[in-house]
Amino acid sequence: MSIGALSRTAEISVETLRTWERRYGYPAPERKASGHRVYPLESVPRLRRIAQALAFGHRAREVVPASDAEITALLEAAASRSTDHPLVPRPPNTGELMAAIRHFDAKALMRPLLAGWARLGPVEFLSQWVAPLLREVGERWARGELEIRHEHFVSEQLGDLLRTGRLPHDERATGSLVVLATLPGEEHGLGLQMAALIIASAGRRVCYVGTEVPMTQVATIAHELRAAAVGISVSQASRGRASASKVASLRAALPAKTALVVGGSGAPRAAEGVHVLQDLSRLHTWAASI
Repeated sequence: MSIGALSRTAEISVETLRTWERRYGYPAPERKASGHRVYPLESVPRLRRIAQALAFGHRAREVVPASDAEITALLEAAASRSTDHPLVPRPPNTGELMAAIRHFDAKALMRPLLAGWARLGPVEFLSQWVAPLLREVGERWARGELEIRHEHFVSEQLGDLLRTGRLPHDERATGSLVVLATLPGEEHGLGLQMAALIIASAGRRVCYVGTEVPMTQVATIAHELRAAAVGISVSQASRGRASASKVASLRAALPAKTALVVGGSGAPRAAEGVHVLQDLSRLHTWAASI
């Protein structure tokens, strides 16, 4: 496979793989008759084990050149020191994150999140760290423990992280094009940014339109760019019959060959010609298949 495909499958950035290859001779490419460099599929399990060892705190110079037996020993030793044998870093302490949010302390909020981002793939980071954090913020806001200013603060901090994290994936993406937008009247765009990162990490090109774009214009963009799919994010605040009607109108305006996928906590029930994907891992699998 190409280094881009290897990166997506192992969930390790191309830049990191190239650095390891240069410094430690792994992963080792082969050359096709055309001169193109390709990597064995068998590299993927080993790379994932290397990522696990790094997640336990080992350094790349210890792990990447190590033999398979040595990597196994590192993982077994790390697991034996933990009562629950984690294979990925634990999410940060919720109380500490909430304290950082209440005090608008961006450094204290982002420091643990950046550490998780560096060690986890996009699907795991978003589903295991970001989504639970957003649910907690929403629940505390509903109970009156947080105010709208706190919710906006979190959204802007995470939005910056997601936009920055998506850039290298966007630069490498060469696959089908997906147009991403929300329904008119939807003010929440963080879920759409999460979807954009997941889709880009699957090697698909993203045209991120954002919030408050009329559905007729979203359909026009899809026509003009010959998009393979359109993705719509619907938050809990926007759920209901009106959202279902807008989704149906958009489906009718899109070319028959353009897929329409809807996600988010407020996504309406599946209708003819509409894919409803609320699970991030399923979204990643779907994106990789188009």
